[in-house]
Amino acid sequence: MRFSVFLNARTTAADQDRRLISDLIDHATRAEALGFDAVFIPDHHFTGYMPVASDPMMFAAYLAAKLPRLHYGFSVTSVPLHSPVRFVERVNILDQLTNGRLLVGVGSGTTPEEMVGFGVNYKEASAISDANLAIAEQLWAKEIGDPPIEFDNGPHKGKVLQRIAPAPFTPGHARLMPVAMKEASARRAAEHGWPAFIPAFTPPNIGGTEPLKHVTKYFTAYRDMLLAAGHDQARVDDALSWTTHTYQCVHVAESDDQAREELEVILRAYQAAVDREKYFADQAERDAANKKTDETPTALTDEWIATWCLYGSPETVIAHLEPYAELGIGNILCGTTTGPLDQQRLAWADRTLELLSTRVLPRFKVA
Repeated sequence: MRFSVFLNARTTAADQDRRLISDLIDHATRAEALGFDAVFIPDHHFTGYMPVASDPMMFAAYLAAKLPRLHYGFSVTSVPLHSPVRFVERVNILDQLTNGRLLVGVGSGTTPEEMVGFGVNYKEASAISDANLAIAEQLWAKEIGDPPIEFDNGPHKGKVLQRIAPAPFTPGHARLMPVAMKEASARRAAEHGWPAFIPAFTPPNIGGTEPLKHVTKYFTAYRDMLLAAGHDQARVDDALSWTTHTYQCVHVAESDDQAREELEVILRAYQAAVDREKYFADQAERDAANKKTDETPTALTDEWIATWCLYGSPETVIAHLEPYAELGIGNILCGTTTGPLDQQRLAWADRTLELLSTRVLPRFKVA
């Protein structure tokens, strides 16, 4: 299996943003030196959740110049919030700058507050996302002599006369990574030979105590479609090697008891930050067009911890991951900076990287 780092920290005030950016750069640098395969960044706006993720491609471009060995991923790009033209242009630039080491997670988004800020109705987000991705494929395929591509999709409209510049580095375009929850998204990934994100829950319940059951269901469906799509073995192997299971919070200590005690400190701070943001989230959901229909359990519940957390001693973490490796999951995405990133939290995150690198990765890494 591959192991990647998910930068998912929070600030609780504007005067913390600059320090957060510096700390995340240092953490990514440490991850690269310790042998991790990739850094993934979310796409979020307006809150203290990863302020630098308001433009994750810009942050990834900066990191790529410093750490060119790494792959860079997005978990995930909220496609309805982005003009398809700007999306394609920025992906192509980053595809060139990383020499193809790019994994562009795509989804319809989960946060009404962000939709409101970009003029998108939450209930229309899935349809806008699908249409934007279809427009993006047309733009990637367009050559300079082809007829213009004209589109009008939700808040996004335009007419492209020539071509998208620059051209992509990767033939066709950089790999996209849909979330393999809906059959259509899993099939899109499989038919293109792309990797996918494999969920550990089934809506409307955003959590539960049997994550492996859900991972097995979604991974098996995606893998079977991928194998049936007629790709050559190299394409299949590449897709499966990056097919990703995500843990929002990974925390490793010398003993299980220490890891659990520290995990609860992390999750209490995380939940407090989420609760502070809820006032604005509730404002966004006041009208029917932006009302969510699912509910996420609080972070200290057994359901949230079982779904989103990987914690314990190195030996316990290995035992937890073994059935995922046997299933065929290719990439474990480790949220190592979950919650507000004060100096204690950062020290724990750095220790987690060290223990994963020296005592967990050698058990699973491909030579």
